[in-house]
Amino acid sequence: MILLVLLASILILVVTVIQYDEQTKDYNIQRFERKEATTIETINLELTNKTSYPINTKNLAMIFQERIYEISSINKLNISIFDLHGNLLASSKTNAFETIKTKPLSYEALNELSQNSNHKILKTREEEGVGYQSSFTYINDPKFKRIGILELQFTQDNSEIEKELQEFIQRLSIVYVLMFLIAIVLAYFLSSYITRSIQTISERMQQTRLNERNEKIILDSASSEIEILVDAYNNMIDKLEESAAKLAKSEREQAWREMAKQVAHEIKNPLTPMRLSVQSFERKFNPEDKNIKVKLAEYSQTLIQQIDVMSSIASAFSDFAKMPSQKKERINVVSVVKLALDIFNENFINYHSSEDEIYANLDKTQLIRIVNNLVKNATQATELEENPSININVFSDAKKVTILVSDNGKGISKEVEDLIFEPKFTTKTSGMGLGLGMIKNIIEAYDGNIYFESVLGEGTVFTVILPKE
Repeated sequence: MILLVLLASILILVVTVIQYDEQTKDYNIQRFERKEATTIETINLELTNKTSYPINTKNLAMIFQERIYEISSINKLNISIFDLHGNLLASSKTNAFETIKTKPLSYEALNELSQNSNHKILKTREEEGVGYQSSFTYINDPKFKRIGILELQFTQDNSEIEKELQEFIQRLSIVYVLMFLIAIVLAYFLSSYITRSIQTISERMQQTRLNERNEKIILDSASSEIEILVDAYNNMIDKLEESAAKLAKSEREQAWREMAKQVAHEIKNPLTPMRLSVQSFERKFNPEDKNIKVKLAEYSQTLIQQIDVMSSIASAFSDFAKMPSQKKERINVVSVVKLALDIFNENFINYHSSEDEIYANLDKTQLIRIVNNLVKNATQATELEENPSININVFSDAKKVTILVSDNGKGISKEVEDLIFEPKFTTKTSGMGLGLGMIKNIIEAYDGNIYFESVLGEGTVFTVILPKE
């Protein structure tokens, strides 16, 4: 509203000035034409009826010697008479006792006059704020023979008109300033009325939550447009509650499906090595071996440990809360990692430790799951290698334990590096892609860290860092 009033004020001001200028020009032209017509008619009458001199070029100065001042005074314009060559014969610009000082007509003016079909030319000029209009016409004798050139010059003083224009603009400015102030006041109250309702709606929208009950908006008075907006918001709240109920149900179902996938994945992890271990033990079993009881005990301990892992997973699934909770106990990381590797029979798996004993407060079962998962992924990455190699290194410092699992497998491409720890992502043809994501959660729950470095076609190194306390 304010902008429209301002633009209207500027446009009206511009149009007013242009209109005044056009009217002034038209008025001056018409006024000059009237004076010109009267003057030419007076001169013609003087030549035909009132002079006793022969009417020719030489006598023009004598005919109008005194009369030119009277005609100039009556019509309030300057009169100059020239011969056909542009030489001045008489002029009202000088008195009878002065020498004629007016310059002769220029060649351009004479040439333009001779080429003009109307035998008349008009020129307008302005000097120091004063306008001058001049006309040049031929003077004819009674037989219409050209005997001279008549110049009529009219001085335009537009100061009065300009003064009137300034006064009008001042009055107009006062009116529009008043309108501008009224527009500001109206715009303020109108915008306050509108934005008060919008502010209420905005506050309610900011408080809208998917998992909470949201209140509808009730306004005592509002414009029809705001009422439409409020109705739309209230309808959205109703639909939002319906969607929230459906989403909660869908999330519960999805949670069950995800948990089932994780349980299936975690149970499947130790089953394959256990099966291979049983087959290897059956193949190498010798009842007459002197150390058969020791080997049988080690074999049994390995299977029992993996069964305990599956049992803890099944227990956690029955609670449907989370995977096995962390039970920190002081364990020898070196021996636990070695125990986790016992179910793998591949001869290219090498285990190294800088120390015989590294103690840390960790969950034994979860540490085994971490090692099992990383080693199993490494064996699958080296399936197509002619000379596969997997190295597990364990070392420590004062505050943390580091486990390195490296292989010379196919490596990980740059395109999927950011997705390796994402649930459900896998580069294998089998499996669900839950293993790395799950062990990452376990490690981070200890305030630890896991990361990897890989070169495509050369291999991958996974680094697990766990705090000792």
